[in-house]
Amino acid sequence: MAADKPHMNLAVVGHIDHGKSTTVGRLLFETGAVPAHIIENYRKEAESKGKGSFEFAWVMDNLKEERERGITIDIAHKRFDTDKFYFTIVDCPGHRDFVKNMITGASQADAALLVVAAPDGPMEQTKEHVFLSRTLGINQLIIGINKMDAAKYSEERYNEVKKQLSDLIKMVGYKPDDIQFIPMSAFAGDNISSHSENTPWYKGMTLLETLDTLVAPELPTSLPFRLPIQDVYSISGIGTVPVGRVETGIMKKGMKVSFMPANKEGEVKSIEMHHEEHDQALPGDNVGFNVRGIGKNDIRRGDVCGPADKPPSVAEEFVAQIVVLHHPSAITVGYTPVFHCHTTQTACTFMELQKKLDPRTGQVKEENPTFLKTGDAAIVKFRPVQPMVIEKIKEIPQLGRFAIRDMGSTIAAGMCIEVIAKDMR
Repeated sequence: MAADKPHMNLAVVGHIDHGKSTTVGRLLFETGAVPAHIIENYRKEAESKGKGSFEFAWVMDNLKEERERGITIDIAHKRFDTDKFYFTIVDCPGHRDFVKNMITGASQADAALLVVAAPDGPMEQTKEHVFLSRTLGINQLIIGINKMDAAKYSEERYNEVKKQLSDLIKMVGYKPDDIQFIPMSAFAGDNISSHSENTPWYKGMTLLETLDTLVAPELPTSLPFRLPIQDVYSISGIGTVPVGRVETGIMKKGMKVSFMPANKEGEVKSIEMHHEEHDQALPGDNVGFNVRGIGKNDIRRGDVCGPADKPPSVAEEFVAQIVVLHHPSAITVGYTPVFHCHTTQTACTFMELQKKLDPRTGQVKEENPTFLKTGDAAIVKFRPVQPMVIEKIKEIPQLGRFAIRDMGSTIAAGMCIEVIAKDMR
């Protein structure tokens, strides 16, 4: 049963055309998540169109056509099992989708698989994805040096690319010695699930073996309790019932709680999950709970529940490190887009552009820049237009990340490094 295995979210990242989709297709195939006859259908079709090498990529990219053709398979959920874990793939075709996926929280990646084509070596997007993975708090990294078939399985080429990548990841704080570099071909199947005869010089693990060496994330039960509210119901005979997911800490029956920024206090009378009553709830649990002393109109979506003696932090202002993913022109002081952080959507104003960073190294490139544009990383001070809860990434990471959206797309992604607290007395 899947539920018995620990769950891991795996981000697959890397430069365009380095073989991410083919790698994901191959992983799904080798673990039995996609039946062989489906792949065979794709292979025949790809060959008939003169694209023989694309069958695995097609598995990933042809969902739309596939539905039109009526083949009943949907890998949009991209999950597969290894001996130890069940994985959900946060597939990252482009920079922007990757970050949006990563920040929406549910798909917070626990590890990243960086795919780099051996013939090309690290490219611009490779660098950005490595830096973003680090910025977004992914501490576990696996590197697949892909398309070894196109590099004639050359050990020399593998070593060159490995050296370039080692230098690159060192700059952002990953330790090359702790990372598995796998010479592989997702297309030909080398070193994915079994050791390849084409690379007799490689004594390390296959991709699937390496995935099983990852460490499952620990539940953040030792952090202060935090539950962002998704909805608030009023149920006759019970009273006010907020609903949300426990992000950190433990919620207990009888606990005195505080809702911020509403600044209301109450006591947890009951906790319900899947229509059953429970005495406590842990991180990841979606719960409805009844609170004595809270009216339906006292609190709303975006408020955060925490212990009365360690209430959630309400920011008067906050300082954050951001990466600008996409902006049509330039961002200057005074810009006020919407921040999506846990369940709140709050407009915040860019108050001070403090530092511009080199997106590849994180080093300071410029103090007090006049504007920011696509691709820039920066440290900025923000002021929410109305009170909102946000926590320091070092203290409660689950409530420290956010996406900045405007004009229907994700403009930037970031993490909070300092909170200038609002006096709630």
